[in-house]
Amino acid sequence: MSNLFKNLFSGFNKIGSNSIDSAVGVDIGSSAIKVVEIKKKGGKAVLETYGAIALGPYAEVEAGRVTNLPVDKTALALLEVLKQSDVSNKSLALSIPAQSSLIFTLELPPQVGDSDIATIVPTEARKYIPVPITEVSIDYFILPKKEASFEEMNNAESAGSDKGKTTVLVVATQNDAVARYRSIVSESKLSASFLEIEVFSSIRANFEHELSPVLLVDFGASSTKLSIVEFGMIKNYHTIDRGGADITNAISKSLSVPFADAEKMKKEFGLFGNPVEKSLADIIKVHVDYIFSEMNNVLLGYEKKDNRTISKVIFTGGGALLKGLKEVAINNFRAEIEIGHPFSKVGAPAFLEKVLLSMGPEFAVALGLALRKLQ
Repeated sequence: MSNLFKNLFSGFNKIGSNSIDSAVGVDIGSSAIKVVEIKKKGGKAVLETYGAIALGPYAEVEAGRVTNLPVDKTALALLEVLKQSDVSNKSLALSIPAQSSLIFTLELPPQVGDSDIATIVPTEARKYIPVPITEVSIDYFILPKKEASFEEMNNAESAGSDKGKTTVLVVATQNDAVARYRSIVSESKLSASFLEIEVFSSIRANFEHELSPVLLVDFGASSTKLSIVEFGMIKNYHTIDRGGADITNAISKSLSVPFADAEKMKKEFGLFGNPVEKSLADIIKVHVDYIFSEMNNVLLGYEKKDNRTISKVIFTGGGALLKGLKEVAINNFRAEIEIGHPFSKVGAPAFLEKVLLSMGPEFAVALGLALRKLQ
């Protein structure tokens, strides 16, 4: 059982009095690297600096394209964004992409004691992991038991079906991915205090004290990640293999414009459409509709299995900034739709408020990492 992700599931509380003074979170995505540095001042987390760099140019393609850079080029980009952002702390907290991990839950029978779980989890996990168990690092967390709803308490059959069962959240991460990120840090001549799967960082940055189940939707460049979260913990996780770069690519091909121009049009007009190029909104909507359809399937599956309803959907990630996305979502889902505002968790100058509000979702993972490190 790996201790690489020691305290993987910690860090949803406020900053403590014995914490370190400065923390840097680094989110190495498929199309960009984002960094956030925060400091502790007067017992509160305060934003020191932040920055982002596109990885496309390092792969000799346009900014916004999905890349798969070698370690040395990723390290170069990392050093450049740290320099541009004037980051002072050289000890980093890094995220590992969800694509390099498998996140699932196991239901164990009532007779299994806590002392037996450490032995049982790796054995049971083998059934879900499509690669040899030696190729992954496994971590797990015992989920708190949910309280029975009024309907369940009055329904003997449903009340007895899950009684006493222990639900365990399991995370299996490819050792190759871990080795790659260690190599990037080593090549950069920096140090890393911990690695964390991006979804946990994102939850920390976007959540307050949500009592009802919430769907967190992370719109990335290469994929869209869905996490159903209860009491700060993942109950259900799903990846949709479609992201912001796919939308830009579709615009580029459909309108016969360069990728860079398509990216600019997407950001400028989004789903509100372009008065000159009226088909722009329709091209984008095809992809958004597909993502929303997959979201609906996940929600229906959860509601059917757990007999609980999602009351809120939080959008995060760079793609959450697509103009018109929230408005279209409101017409598609019964739940409350919210755009994440991670920077509300840290103090910042008043003149930065509008900027941080407009770009916050993009920096959620980096900020979530820094928040954990500052604890």
